[in-house]
Amino acid sequence: MKREKNGAQKSSRSAAAAGKQSDGFSEDERAAMKERAQELKAAARRSPGSADGESDVLAKIAEMQEPDRAMAERLHALIKASAPALSPRTWYGMPAYARDGNVVCFFQSAQKFKSRYATLGFSDKAKLDEGPMWPTGFALKELTAEAEARIGALLKKAVS
Repeated sequence: MKREKNGAQKSSRSAAAAGKQSDGFSEDERAAMKERAQELKAAARRSPGSADGESDVLAKIAEMQEPDRAMAERLHALIKASAPALSPRTWYGMPAYARDGNVVCFFQSAQKFKSRYATLGFSDKAKLDEGPMWPTGFALKELTAEAEARIGALLKKAVS
């Protein structure tokens, strides 16, 4: 809440209505949270043993703009080949890959939060721990053969 000069509080909602920027979540962040709520509802409606979310992931990839769509398609194939134990699903509206219901890695397109690059991220469930510090996210501008080999090795380590 914002405080006006006379000491009264003004809600974020009324601040937004007045055309002022709120200090809260961005429009993109609110949209991602809504997508996550919808994902949870859809998962609760699915019967046990039903599709693991691959069709949802492929639909999210199809919505992406180029070059992120091509990168996400290639990553999807790479993840399925390098870490077949991971199940595709969506997570906050992004393609993600989980093991035992826990997201291990995800792809965030550059357009998702108006970033200058796409991101391949790993959660704390990924077994990438190495010493006192290690990376959990990688900026992606393009997928070269070298980048794919490095990602494949990270994926194998993440699920080891």
